[in-house]
Amino acid sequence: MSGVGAPRAAGVPPDAVDAAVAALTPRLPLGVALSGGADSTALLVACARRWPGQLVALHVNHGLQAAADGFERHCAALCERWQVPLRVGRIDARPRAGESPEEAARLGRYRALAELAGADGGFTRRASGEAPASTEAATDGTPGALQDIVLGHHADDQVETLILALSRGAGLPGLAAMPRTAERAGLRWHRPFLDLPAHTLRAWLRSHGEGWIDDPTNIDARYTRNRIRQQVLPALADAFPQFRQTFARSARHAAQAQELLADIARADLADTGMPPRIPALQALPRGRQANALRAWLAQASGRAPAARQIDELLDQIAACTTRGHRIHLKAGSGQVVREGDTLRWYNGAPLPKPPR
Repeated sequence: MSGVGAPRAAGVPPDAVDAAVAALTPRLPLGVALSGGADSTALLVACARRWPGQLVALHVNHGLQAAADGFERHCAALCERWQVPLRVGRIDARPRAGESPEEAARLGRYRALAELAGADGGFTRRASGEAPASTEAATDGTPGALQDIVLGHHADDQVETLILALSRGAGLPGLAAMPRTAERAGLRWHRPFLDLPAHTLRAWLRSHGEGWIDDPTNIDARYTRNRIRQQVLPALADAFPQFRQTFARSARHAAQAQELLADIARADLADTGMPPRIPALQALPRGRQANALRAWLAQASGRAPAARQIDELLDQIAACTTRGHRIHLKAGSGQVVREGDTLRWYNGAPLPKPPR
C-alpha cells in the first residue's frame, strides 16, 4: 500500500472528492468499478459515504501478473470494511496478434464490467467462440442488474488520453478524450473525477486513513502511457502549471465539435440511406462524404476506419462514374464493396453471386 504522494494541487479544496461524487445523479443501486488502486479506492469510499447500502463493487481480475490476486484480496477487504457487496470477474486479457496489451486489457475490462453489472457487454473485441468472463456474483440479495457504473478516471488520465490521441494523429473523437458520462452496452458510465489530479485523490485517502494497492506495471516504461506519466506530465507541470485544466477544456471543445459533426452525419445519412447510395454521396462535398462514411462504418463495424481507408474510399467514389466501376476496399475489420448504386460493408469477404 502506498503512503507517499505529491502535495495537494493548488486551488483544489479539501472536500473536492466528496463534492465530485455529490454532483452525480445516478440510478441506484450503483456499480463501482474497483481495481484496488488509489483512484478506484477513493471512488468506492466516497460513494459508500454518499450512498450507504446502495452500492455494488465490480472487480476485474486480468490474470496478467502475480499481483492480480493481491488486488482482489485488497478489494474484498475494503468492501467488507465498508459493507459493500463485491462481484468479481476473471478474464484472459492476453492480446491477440496485432493488438496492444493496453487495448486488449481495456476492452476485456469494460466487457467484464458490463457482464458483472448484468448487461450483455456490447464491446467489440470478443471473437467468435470466445468465452465470456467468469464471474462470481454477489449472493447477498443485491439486485442482479445495474444501470449505472462509476469509473475512477481522473484529470491526469484525461491528459494522458489526449496526448496519446495527438501522438496518433487522431480526429475529433480521439481529441475529445474520455466523456464525463456515456451510454454504452445498455449502461450509463460516469467519470466524476475528471477534474481532480491523481495526487488529490491520494491525499484524500490518506486523510481518511485508507490505503490502496500500487500496480507494479504502472512504472514499466515499455508502456506508452507510463512514459507519458513519468516524463511528459512533470515537464508540462513545470512549463504550464494549469495544463490539466487547459487540456480538459480543449477536450471539451473537441467533444462539442464532434457532437455537431455527428448531427450532420445523421442528417446526411438520412438522405443517402443506410447503407449509403453512391449518387447521393457524390452530391455532398468531400468533407461531408468523409464524415458520413466514417459514421456509417463506425456503426456498421463497431469501430471507425483508418483515415487512409476513408481517403481511398472517397477517391473511389469520385471515380465511380460508370456502371462497371468496381469498389472493393478494406475498411476496419471488414470490406466495403459496391453493389449496384449502393455501398455495403461486409465483416469478411462478401458472398459470391449465385450462378445464373
